[in-house]
Amino acid sequence: MHRGLLIGILTLTMSTLGFAQNPKWTTWETDADTLVAQEKYKKAIGLYSKIIKASRLKDKSDYRILYKRAVAYYSAGQWNAAIADISKFIAEFPQNFQAHILRALVYRELDDIDKQLADIEAAVELTGLDTRLLHWRASLLMEKEEFEPAKEGFKLITKLEDSAEIELNLALSYYSLQQTDSALMAVTRAIELDGTYEPAYYYGGAFAMDLERYDQALKFLEVAVRLDSENLQALFYKGIALVELKREEEGCRCLNQVFYKGIDEAADYLKQYCFDAFKD
Repeated sequence: MHRGLLIGILTLTMSTLGFAQNPKWTTWETDADTLVAQEKYKKAIGLYSKIIKASRLKDKSDYRILYKRAVAYYSAGQWNAAIADISKFIAEFPQNFQAHILRALVYRELDDIDKQLADIEAAVELTGLDTRLLHWRASLLMEKEEFEPAKEGFKLITKLEDSAEIELNLALSYYSLQQTDSALMAVTRAIELDGTYEPAYYYGGAFAMDLERYDQALKFLEVAVRLDSENLQALFYKGIALVELKREEEGCRCLNQVFYKGIDEAADYLKQYCFDAFKD
């Protein structure tokens, strides 16, 4: 999700949590909120810090400002400061799922998959079947190479919404588990949902190539190349499929094209199938 949009959602949600406003600091807070909207994060952090120092976080209502400062720190790329603020907030409001999402976003910037996953797990438990969070969780499990739970996560999402992207993610989890036939079935479902979704054709071709089903691979790859003429890897696989199907002239044209555009792996196929000078 786009960072600006997400920050807007988080900040808006915080404003509706029902905390009491202290009139003494209303002007500072309003000014700080305006500075965040203007992406003047350093100045906003200064004003939020001024409120926090004055309030000393005596009342739970004051923690709203701590949360907003965490959002500003995140926006400014000050990851450790953001984590410090949001962790204090979560200690007081462990049931606030937005706070767990915000901390997960920071951990994503820090490439800490385990802590990111822990916060997303907490957010899922608090919100129920939010497909965006389920997708995030399953994707993290894929990164951790925990393919079985990732597969189950993507399967759950497919029961809740129709999405070519999710079907392809499911296909990739099947493939990682060496369940290639199931991967191809998921690719087919992705294409049924969106006939213009190029990645599904590309991966369908790659999966079929792995099974040496060159006719099937070629059908996928021809569409992938038609949808994205810049996908050199798809054109490379198309060339291999063609030569494997004894259509050397067409295949060699593809292989020659990708070789001169930087796909070095094409050289071996060119030597084997296309250049008589290299044949014994």
